[in-house]
Amino acid sequence: MKNIFRSIIIVFTLLLALDAVYAGGGNRTGTGGAAQLLIPVGPRGIAMGESNVATSYGVEALFWNPAGVAKLNGSAGLMFSHMSYIADIGVEYGAVSANFEGFGIVSLSIKSLSIGEIAVTTTENPDGTGDTFTPQMLTAGLSYSRQLTERISVGLTANLVTETLGDVSASGLAFNVGVIYDNLADINGLSIGIVMKNIGPQMQYDGSGLLTQAEVSGYNRPPGFLKIESAPFELPSTFEIGLGYKPVLDEMNSLQVSGAFQNNNFSGDEYKIGAEYGYNNTFFARLGYQMAPQLESANYLYGFTAGAGINYQLEGIALRVDYAFRDAQYFDGNHIFALSLGF
Repeated sequence: MKNIFRSIIIVFTLLLALDAVYAGGGNRTGTGGAAQLLIPVGPRGIAMGESNVATSYGVEALFWNPAGVAKLNGSAGLMFSHMSYIADIGVEYGAVSANFEGFGIVSLSIKSLSIGEIAVTTTENPDGTGDTFTPQMLTAGLSYSRQLTERISVGLTANLVTETLGDVSASGLAFNVGVIYDNLADINGLSIGIVMKNIGPQMQYDGSGLLTQAEVSGYNRPPGFLKIESAPFELPSTFEIGLGYKPVLDEMNSLQVSGAFQNNNFSGDEYKIGAEYGYNNTFFARLGYQMAPQLESANYLYGFTAGAGINYQLEGIALRVDYAFRDAQYFDGNHIFALSLGF
């Protein structure tokens, strides 16, 4: 009873916080920073249209809803993934989860962007100075997840966000908190999930790149350096609520359908749907679609998604290979590969 009461308080707090997060973008569209936090990882969720707020589980749930990590099968799990993102950007991701009996599940994750070299340009040399710089964007997370009851799981993630662009850099903390409630209204297979992402203080760039040489008129003194103070920016906070349903078919076949609503603090709201068919818990086929009705179609990159996965049981090890494709306007589609291990 105590755990149930605690869970009700958590869910109620999340719903109250919706008033603070709910903004629908509006005039603030595009004014947030640390956009790397919004890049998804995990081909199962991406293939299902990013709709699995209530249906994610295991290590992959770290990005979608940390509460889903509490459904980890076994004592530990590993995941490695690669995404060919837009504009030839690569997204590398790795995560590990360990189940400590009686305490909960602790997870570590790291995501980095491979952007490559960019030519240095100035007002005097708009075609380049001959020098280059390599942007570095990294997100490192520490998560805690726990199954409070047979129906309720909760999770919390603290992400350290760092960005380096030439001679300037910024760092900050972003928090994700989520809840999943299974067998909603005593309907077997019906789940609801709620998650708030990227809640934290503002970030601000600093570094030697903000120094500029200037002269002070009216004084007999040589030119000196002045530091330009960059404007702080907010994190791209989101609120997501999703439903999932897994009807009982038979021992060989399974079906999972899911849907989600995502409110973005600095962009239009998004609606997402997805489905997964499984055969003998070995082969999986997935489809999804995501849309943002508040945005013009020319301003929204994504839509159709698809993917597949294979599970294979070795001696004491569960091996899973997943692939997802996400169509993107104006760019080549995103390809995502992942290898997962369960112990």
